[in-house]
Amino acid sequence: MRVNRAWLGLVVLMLPTLLVAMDMTALLLALPQLSADLGATNVQQLWISDGYGLMVAGLVITMGTLGDRIGRRRLLMIGGAAFAVLSVVAAFAVSPLMLIVARALLGVAGATLAPSTLALITNMFRDERQRGQAIAIWATCQFTGGALGPVLAGFLLQHFWWGSVFLVAVPAMALLLLTGPVLLPEFRSDQAGRLDLASVGLSLVAVLLMVYGIKQLTVESVPVVPTVALVVGAAIGLLFVRRQLRMETPLLDLRLFRNRPFTAVLVGLVFAGVAMAGTGLLVTQYLQSVLGFSPVASAVLFAPMGLGVAVGTMAAPALARRMKQTTAIAGGLVGSALGSLLLVCVDGAIALPPVMVGIAVLALGTGPLFALGTGLVVGSVPPERAGSAASMSETGNYFGGSLGFALLGVVAAVVYRSRMDGTSDSLAGAVAASRHLPAGQGAELLHTAREAFTASLHVTGVVAAVIFAGLAVLILIMRPAARTTPAALPDYEATRS
Repeated sequence: MRVNRAWLGLVVLMLPTLLVAMDMTALLLALPQLSADLGATNVQQLWISDGYGLMVAGLVITMGTLGDRIGRRRLLMIGGAAFAVLSVVAAFAVSPLMLIVARALLGVAGATLAPSTLALITNMFRDERQRGQAIAIWATCQFTGGALGPVLAGFLLQHFWWGSVFLVAVPAMALLLLTGPVLLPEFRSDQAGRLDLASVGLSLVAVLLMVYGIKQLTVESVPVVPTVALVVGAAIGLLFVRRQLRMETPLLDLRLFRNRPFTAVLVGLVFAGVAMAGTGLLVTQYLQSVLGFSPVASAVLFAPMGLGVAVGTMAAPALARRMKQTTAIAGGLVGSALGSLLLVCVDGAIALPPVMVGIAVLALGTGPLFALGTGLVVGSVPPERAGSAASMSETGNYFGGSLGFALLGVVAAVVYRSRMDGTSDSLAGAVAASRHLPAGQGAELLHTAREAFTASLHVTGVVAAVIFAGLAVLILIMRPAARTTPAALPDYEATRS
């Protein structure tokens, strides 16, 4: 009975896990429609697309510590209620600024959900084997949500307006609020450190300033303000690091980075997120605005990326039983690099096959990193600090995704504008402008813009391949001296002693 209740509780935890992941990717297909409807500029589109993930990344560690302190189930319920309300606000936004603010606040709510789900799993499943299965299901569900996001968004956009993409979260969160108090246990730790508001502010300001600087460097003719933002953000980041090293119970336990494999995994999570988010952003726009597929068709064609990660994640434990975990992770990343290079072959009549195969292979190869890496990070601390550890893993994922939108989005924008000789700021803008030109001029503008965007996709593929190859080398260099357990999920009872 106890096991049945735990598995039912796991089903409940899948709801926020799915929704947080879906909210990261669903907007990719909705972005062209809502941008045209709200009149969003290129920079505003970037803030709309990655403001959510940025706030999750900036606050997930804070929320992990808060959950350890006030109760993980309580924090999950608060976050679920806020997520439902803010989803309605985002759905009926009437201006780009309103949507940006709503997305940022949704990120705050999402940050409460992500670490709570994984941390509660460690409380609900005391048996090591069952806990390993539950975390594998959790990780697979997270990436399946990423795959379902565009598919669901495509269906909704075909029949409803772009705001319907946000309203999907409301009934799911209502179900969580109804069943969570019955099926989920409460857990709080007396040993959890107090929430240091100064550390929270320093980390969030540092991240926001640095990402803002990166974005604005590509659109400002005089880069003084973006450069100042980057410098100030880096300085505040250093203050944050110094404060954490001096605190007895820091918000972010930087001492864990003395563990070489732990460090390699977190670096891998961040940069794999960068490569995947960047390529996802370019591929979804390429399918719609260059190849001319409808939102629904684009969603179906993009689904192999999320499904590839899910398959790779589920297969990772079996690979780890046959080889060293670092070998499995590094081998997968090499496969991801090869998949990224296939995007360079995208052109003309044979564009679709290399796109689909490329994103599928790219995503499949990241599975071992996400599955085995999550177990390593969560297993690095005793159960009473599981919320904080889970938040570090989630930080790597979401911060990497946000940086991917910003960094690779910026690289693609620079390539596009250079190919267009500064006459167009974005492909969406070129498509809109072509409708107001004579037929011949409009067709010529569209052809040039699509060629320029294809070139930016090629560059993005090369950058992603370099990132994945570099991560494979890093994982092998920083591998542990001895082989760890195949499931990468240590016995938490032994950790207590």
